[in-house]
Amino acid sequence: MAKSKFEYVKQFESEDKCLPNCWIVIRVDGKSFHRFADVHHFVKPNDDRGLNLMTRAAQCVMDEYKDVVFCYGQSDEYSFVFKKNTNVFNRRGSKIMSNVVSLFTSSYVFYWPRYFNTQAMQYPPAFDGRVVLYPSDKNLRDYLSWRQADCHINNLYNTCFWKLVQERGLTPAQSQERLKGTLSSDKNEILFNEFNLNYNNLPEMYRKGTVIIHQKEKELDSNSLSPLERSPRNSVSFSSQGDYIPRTRVQILHCDIISEKFWTEHPQILDGIKK
Repeated sequence: MAKSKFEYVKQFESEDKCLPNCWIVIRVDGKSFHRFADVHHFVKPNDDRGLNLMTRAAQCVMDEYKDVVFCYGQSDEYSFVFKKNTNVFNRRGSKIMSNVVSLFTSSYVFYWPRYFNTQAMQYPPAFDGRVVLYPSDKNLRDYLSWRQADCHINNLYNTCFWKLVQERGLTPAQSQERLKGTLSSDKNEILFNEFNLNYNNLPEMYRKGTVIIHQKEKELDSNSLSPLERSPRNSVSFSSQGDYIPRTRVQILHCDIISEKFWTEHPQILDGIKK
């Protein structure tokens, strides 16, 4: 690029390189999503269309950035974990965050018709983002545990809240007052005694959120792959006969990530998937 006398303005750009040897987490969060959900008539307390659309948008991010080794989503948020040694965008925090947020948002809008059919989007959604660095595996796991605990707490409250509104006829203010100061055990008791609902029988997607990881796969013939799996964005190679051989495939889970069991079963996450 040719130099000019105006090039000095680059000196005003701030350096925001992420520290080395740290997990980089980008959390994407819906802006004023309560209003967005109301305007678009989301089912309360959980709308499968909206949750699955969020996950589809997150998959787009994971497909694009192979250094994302773990995604966790609940409600209107998703966290993307980049492996410790990533050098994506030279580890520039603002560059990573802006690219992830913009791709997530555009994917949400692009795939909206697939999940909401003929229901038109009334106005464009907005998502904000932040960059957080975690130096140790324990810090990262505690962060993810915090987000899953938040999912459980919010969903239990919202399940009770909307049951009281939709089936008992309480106003939102009355429902809020009824639940004021209650513990988890109190809410479970309300659901069971008043609505004959065992909270533990609700779908795990509601109670535990959604996990997206790369999972190694055995060789598969090209005829067994969907068009999406044949996409160049997927981690695939070819056998000598020309068949597709996936090295990894994105896997969607709804499970407990707080306990040790998950991390024992998926050691590649903290180790980083070697491409």
